[in-house]
Amino acid sequence: MKAPSQNQRAHLALLAVAFIWGTNYSISKYLLTDVFGPMQLIILRLAGGVVCFYVFQKLFVHEKVAPRDLIMLAFLGIIGFGLNQTLFYVGLTFTSPVDASILHVINPILVLIFSSLIIGESVTIRKAGGIALGASGALLLVLYSSGLSFSGNHALGNMLIIGNMVFYALYLVLIKPLTAKYTTATILKWVSIFGFLFVLPFSIKPALDIHYAAISGKNWLLVLYVIVMNTFIAYFLVNYALERVMPSIVSYYTYLQPFIASAVSVTIGGANITWTKVIAAILIFSGVALVNSGSIKDKLKKVPERGQ
Repeated sequence: MKAPSQNQRAHLALLAVAFIWGTNYSISKYLLTDVFGPMQLIILRLAGGVVCFYVFQKLFVHEKVAPRDLIMLAFLGIIGFGLNQTLFYVGLTFTSPVDASILHVINPILVLIFSSLIIGESVTIRKAGGIALGASGALLLVLYSSGLSFSGNHALGNMLIIGNMVFYALYLVLIKPLTAKYTTATILKWVSIFGFLFVLPFSIKPALDIHYAAISGKNWLLVLYVIVMNTFIAYFLVNYALERVMPSIVSYYTYLQPFIASAVSVTIGGANITWTKVIAAILIFSGVALVNSGSIKDKLKKVPERGQ
């Protein structure tokens, strides 16, 4: 059996990320509603992420970073881990998982704009059309279930989610050049450390106020999911994919998150398959095919195999 190509492995990694993050909306909303404040969950997530990335890099990768690149890694840690995750969690306390998933539809559009302006990624009709198809499918799926609300605290929460998307889009674009110089493990070790240091002054007091003994085993397992799956594995797979495809393709898989969340609910018996979901799936996967059908230079950057 022929082994998957680098491009195929990148897409498999992004499918896994979409599944992980597609289940994260409800998990994080539950933890923020019943267990933790936003800064408490953030510090647990980032502290756990730092430990995972640091230990992994030390065990498997021996690589030094140029001092000038540490400045960019510090900036990426602030926007990609610190600001991005803070705005997401604080925003999610005011808004709903449905609203957050709707607003995440803007991410591929932002990434395409930033990629064009910053790293010169070409904006083709095919790529723009694929993003438009995916956006229409994702919006059809989530708006059919519940409309986007800007009433009361929802407005504040939704604005924070939009800010979260802006910083994550910048992170995806600005980190792309570094993936050609350093391994994924090295990059994530440093950005997680800088992100943790950024949020530490704002979260240390809330962290000390956590009643750790009162947290149930089930809730600790959900925290473990947030740290290991949602942070360590997901970010690792995103950077792995960025070594092989352009940022706009990485961001496109945002559209699969609400679809996967809906598919999971069908699998466990909590929802039914409807024509709306079928049409949304067709639009989303048609967009995937269209975005990925561009030229080789747009969709794939060959890299040497690395032993990580």
